[in-house]
Amino acid sequence: MDKIIYYLYHIPGKKIGVTRNLNNRVTKQQGYFPDEYEVLDHSNDINYISKREIELQQSYGYKIDRIEYKNLNTNMKINATEQTSTFPFPMDELKERLNANLGQVWDTLLGTFELNKETINWIVENAKISMYNNSRSYVYNKAFFEKFLNKTKLNFKDIKRSVEDGFIKHTQVNKANDRFQLIRNWAKARGLYAKGDTKTQFCKLMEEGGELGRAILKDDQVEFVDAIGDMVVVLTNLAHLGNTTIEACIDAAYAEIKTRKGKMENGTFVKS
Repeated sequence: MDKIIYYLYHIPGKKIGVTRNLNNRVTKQQGYFPDEYEVLDHSNDINYISKREIELQQSYGYKIDRIEYKNLNTNMKINATEQTSTFPFPMDELKERLNANLGQVWDTLLGTFELNKETINWIVENAKISMYNNSRSYVYNKAFFEKFLNKTKLNFKDIKRSVEDGFIKHTQVNKANDRFQLIRNWAKARGLYAKGDTKTQFCKLMEEGGELGRAILKDDQVEFVDAIGDMVVVLTNLAHLGNTTIEACIDAAYAEIKTRKGKMENGTFVKS
């Protein structure tokens, strides 16, 4: 029987981690292609590779894992796709099983997620039964990210709204624009601008529009939010590939509509 090989991988500027399957963990789950990461070491000795991971994380100046790789509970396999994280338990067992795996972490395209008391409570409240297997349950990665990891999220309790036209003040708009730059940074790092074009992004936009339509028909609020967010990401990249910016497009549209007059007919605003 072949021995298990543990790979110590490095995504420059991001993290150092350990996996038994580079393609699944680093490429499929985290979105990095082979030329975007490097293998620093490998071994079939889990004790060695666990200690080496901590040493290199410290040496490179990255966040050091609180739990050594060898001590991670590997009994629960969390299947992380682009949109969801699926747990191998039905809803009535979910909380107990998640608590039994307290401290487990898993990688998604939106970052590393962790099971702690706060996230477990949220998962239990927001989990859905898998349509393919009722003994499994899942949550949306984007919703988890927005709740626990998104440090750029606007705190609307602290925003003083402008009375003119009901729009937030310029300083808050600048914070929102920072999000667009984060999207562009993300896309550039993954080669989307070097290898993509407006045609492929338009097709992607139509695909996300279909997801939005399904969310509306199913009255699925989480998927509704996820689909709109995905469309904004695609539009940001589409604008960049079309030699403009999403901010310029928004400004141009608002400049055109701000003095427009008309009336509502059958749920739609019809200009005069």
